[in-house]
Amino acid sequence: MLPDGAEDRLLSNADQLANVCRENNVQQWDIIGFQAYGHQLDIEAGKITMAGGGGEGGFGIRVVEDGRFGFAHLVDVSGAERAVQQALSIARKSPKIAGFLLPSEQEAQDVPGRFDAEILNVHPEDLLEQADGVLSAVKGLDERAIVTGGGVGVSATAACFMTSEGILSTGITTSHGIGLQVTIDVDGELTSSYQGQSSRTKMEDVPSCVERAVHWAQVTQNPLRVESGAEEAPVLFTSEGFSPLFSMVVPPALTGEKMVRNESFWSEKMEQQVLHESLSITDNGLLAGGMASGSRDGEGVPRRTQQLIENGRLVKTLWSTRDAAQQVAEGRIDAASSTGSAVSGGHQSPPSTGCTELFLTSSKKGKSWDELLQQMGDGYVVNGVMGAHTANPSSGDFSVTTSSILKVEGGEIIGPLKQAGLSGNLARSLCESVELGVDVRRQGSYSSGSMHLPDVLLSYGLRINPA
Repeated sequence: MLPDGAEDRLLSNADQLANVCRENNVQQWDIIGFQAYGHQLDIEAGKITMAGGGGEGGFGIRVVEDGRFGFAHLVDVSGAERAVQQALSIARKSPKIAGFLLPSEQEAQDVPGRFDAEILNVHPEDLLEQADGVLSAVKGLDERAIVTGGGVGVSATAACFMTSEGILSTGITTSHGIGLQVTIDVDGELTSSYQGQSSRTKMEDVPSCVERAVHWAQVTQNPLRVESGAEEAPVLFTSEGFSPLFSMVVPPALTGEKMVRNESFWSEKMEQQVLHESLSITDNGLLAGGMASGSRDGEGVPRRTQQLIENGRLVKTLWSTRDAAQQVAEGRIDAASSTGSAVSGGHQSPPSTGCTELFLTSSKKGKSWDELLQQMGDGYVVNGVMGAHTANPSSGDFSVTTSSILKVEGGEIIGPLKQAGLSGNLARSLCESVELGVDVRRQGSYSSGSMHLPDVLLSYGLRINPA
């Protein structure tokens, strides 16, 4: 899947870009390059509908002169001169950030588990066999169930990072992913559930997300007839139901730039209690096998593991080199420096501040699913929400809808609702009584990095409005 010498060719092309920078007497520069290859199969209406494969990639170049920076991207290094000139032109028209310098070389720690040679040997025929196995597994779990959307895929990405300050990093990462929408139609009543899973290493042929997708399509059948009317009630979120809101609200609130601009609900609360005293949040940039971890961040600064919230108390924020310099220069903070938290989403945009692998943990012992239901008593279970992107990361307020919701009475699930509105303030709810489940699952994020979240029981400040 990955052509021989892909990493070497990427490095050679980066060298050509670097030489153009030197010829133009650029004061400081950094270059990031990617080349990705992969295979993918799409599934629709219970059938494999499309197979695809190929590669994509390019280079991003950032130049810094007298605290001013410009950025340009390109696909073919034959356009190196034009890209460098474009970046310089942007820099010379940009406002100066006093004290902004690209970071110097520092020793970085290797992060294992981000490459699996087995994935390189996965061919389209192997994906076809896996997709067939998934379709059969869904039918085996429920004859009525159909995979109405989704797919499976593998990829390998060669990357390099090079700077005028002597930082040089290269490597190859792999990934294997699956997503599926399972639908059950009983007498014209449709219920469905989407679940996904991904890994840096080759996954089993039928991963656990397949069973979860079928399960949630099953348990949301035959909705209860209930009177509409909003009520405040505890909610037990599955990891999949909680992650969209959490990722939209919490990671941005932890960045230093948002903090000092008073755009975070945790602004001016350093060393204060911001979550329930049992909760902690850690960003592990060195997580073995992480989807967003790695030896260095998007500016070449070594990644690290850092406690951001400890026993409910805010103890640290995330910074990139550029954001730290800019906020100090503008007088919003006396001193700040990179925490190895620059995130590069690819070669088409400059790095920004973000999390890598964010963990929500509790000092209290995790509870089983049944224990969480018993503690909740009367309330609701939510497995997915729609509209999480509208949540306000500055206040924590949200108002979403869900059609994957179960009603609970006396610690027992009595049935699903057809649909309901769900609103509240996530920041305030996380300050009250919070219980975490034992099964932590990795979830993607709307903002950056990955979330590692269990099932979460929130007991206060949530409003349910059944349709």
